[in-house]
Amino acid sequence: MTDTISDRVQINQERLLQRFLSYVQVGTSADPGSDDYPSSAGQRELGKLLLEELRQLTIEDACQDENALVWGTVPASNGESGPTVALVAHLDTSPEAPGDHVKPQVIRSYAGGDIQLPSGNVIDVASCPALQSMIGMTLVTTDGSTLLGGDDKAGVAIIMELVATLVENPHLVHGPVKVLFTCDEEIGRGTDKIDLQKLDATVAYTLDGGGAAIIDEETFSADAATVRFEGHNIHPSIAKDRMVNAVRAAADFVARLPSDTCSPETTDKREGFIHPYVIEGGVGEATVEIILRSFETEDLSAYSRQLQDTADEVVKMMPGLKANVEIVRQYRNLRDGLKDLPEAVTLAQQAFENLGIEYRSESIRGGTDGSQLTEKGLPTPNLSSGQHNIHAVTEFACLDEMSAAVDHLVELLSLWSQYRS
Repeated sequence: MTDTISDRVQINQERLLQRFLSYVQVGTSADPGSDDYPSSAGQRELGKLLLEELRQLTIEDACQDENALVWGTVPASNGESGPTVALVAHLDTSPEAPGDHVKPQVIRSYAGGDIQLPSGNVIDVASCPALQSMIGMTLVTTDGSTLLGGDDKAGVAIIMELVATLVENPHLVHGPVKVLFTCDEEIGRGTDKIDLQKLDATVAYTLDGGGAAIIDEETFSADAATVRFEGHNIHPSIAKDRMVNAVRAAADFVARLPSDTCSPETTDKREGFIHPYVIEGGVGEATVEIILRSFETEDLSAYSRQLQDTADEVVKMMPGLKANVEIVRQYRNLRDGLKDLPEAVTLAQQAFENLGIEYRSESIRGGTDGSQLTEKGLPTPNLSSGQHNIHAVTEFACLDEMSAAVDHLVELLSLWSQYRS
């Protein structure tokens, strides 16, 4: 295979911006307390908007299925074959901060320095040094009271603009391109309803990464734990030697977990952690929700044993108390599955090189839909989509980085069209 750059096209940045602005104004916060799929009505609403846009772009097989996932295929350009490449982004936003009634603010030709938001919150260069490389670029923020939703509506907008670019420029060389917009990624359900036979792709890419020109080829492995303490509630006036307080047990349990090490607050780079993030209940029953993360999958078993040992210690200290530790498998390190198709990464690297763009490969302290898709047999690295300060009300997106991501996909698809296994 020879390394040739595809015919360059000018990405329509203004149209990309307007797409993004329309998407972020649809509230799609995932709801972890809901058993519905999708967990929030806004995700279906945004999916309907995307479906209509795909149909307007003459994507004949565009559909929104019963689970609100949106599918479509851009046929191969004239005379081209090659493997099918799938591009994936998620419709939901994090429930960790307000996500409805988003009021996007567009900053054209960013002049540098801290950004004062209408709410009084500040996007400061000290905590986001990447701003120093964005002077003169177009940024999109919120008013500082909600998320922006760039995670992952930036990815959604990039994919939609790519589809428009390919349809409008039939000379661009590419094989079949599948697009897929998923739901509830933020609460760990993003791949639950994906039919891989229907997707029928050789390789996929999630457009769900921060910054620009980054290829995420390794993620955490992840499990979730729920520890339930069952006590005995009785009126406090007659509680002596009778009450078994599950709240105290839960508090003692959390206090015994590592805090100086092996916690999100004290780890970085390749260090894993045990993270209790919800504690709730009463005297009769209390629950602690915990996530377990490590780049080395075998560490998760050790973390699980540590939780069980700690729960057993608490039970010994409180006669009559019962405890149950439940571990749920979430996803596994992206690295492991990508070994089966190294071109998933090397062609993404080659596309950057062909465009003359410096890139870097990273290991992300988190996971994507691609982690689970790769584990299921579809190699799926994660690519940048211009997001910054994700999951915070100071979140913002860089339009120039989003446009560059479209450009990169055009070149990447050209390379895949030449690939022969």
